[in-house]
Amino acid sequence: MTGGGDRDVTIVDACTRRGAGGSPTAVLIDDSALDDSARQEIVRRAGTSHAAFVDTEADTAPTVRFFTAYGELTNCGHGTIAAQAVLLHRRRSGELRARQRTGGRAFDTTAIQRDDGIEVWFDQGTVDLQGGTAAGLDRVLAALGIRPDDMPAEDAPCVASPGTPRLLVPVTALPTLLSMRPDLPRLAAECRRLGYLGCFVYTLSPTGAAATARMFAPAIGVGEDVVNANSTGCLAAYLFATGRPGSIEVEQGHTAGRPSSVFATAGATADGISARVGGMAVIRSGPNG
Repeated sequence: MTGGGDRDVTIVDACTRRGAGGSPTAVLIDDSALDDSARQEIVRRAGTSHAAFVDTEADTAPTVRFFTAYGELTNCGHGTIAAQAVLLHRRRSGELRARQRTGGRAFDTTAIQRDDGIEVWFDQGTVDLQGGTAAGLDRVLAALGIRPDDMPAEDAPCVASPGTPRLLVPVTALPTLLSMRPDLPRLAAECRRLGYLGCFVYTLSPTGAAATARMFAPAIGVGEDVVNANSTGCLAAYLFATGRPGSIEVEQGHTAGRPSSVFATAGATADGISARVGGMAVIRSGPNG
């Protein structure tokens, strides 16, 4: 499709599950003629919740910026997966090991062509973890519609930040998760007040190696995100910090009818706990699709 005048936009389904579903994400090979309002308009025209704008003019790592229709994001996990899939596709090669600049840092990325799409992994970097503060937690949980007895005794809400803070909220039962109907205006107000990107609500499998999750981010104009890859990395970091294996697969997108999967693994580094995040991408449409 075309957006922003004659500029070509590629639509990528990011973090697909078995070749289907995923989060529709717009990717545009950017140029300096676009201003931020034009980028926001491109997101609206594309009909996706997010868009990645890739500047390939630099001799070093490309700079990727992310926008919703409401403004710019510091980073975006599934947007990174979509952007790297497009860069591999443009090269028409089987593998691309590169670096990307986003949010003031450069990090490693890997994209590999598979039979059912393009597998992408990226270094999320250090994840800062803090316990949920009692001062704001009650109001956030009320906006989500979560009661204290909906949460497991062994886990508590945690603020996690790979650059932008979000609240990780555990619930015990999958039916509780899937039946949630948050008060989105109220949740948006609480997240803005506390500086949260949104709330990542999850339930762990009995083994702890998998989870199902939903991401609510009305503060940035996304009532419910189909996929939030960075929050999966945050969850892996939280599990590692609490003495459990830091590798997990998180299923998302069920209530949107777009089943999706994100993978993450976390471990200790000299700077703290860091995570690596991955997912599959399928290029759905675009100038070279």
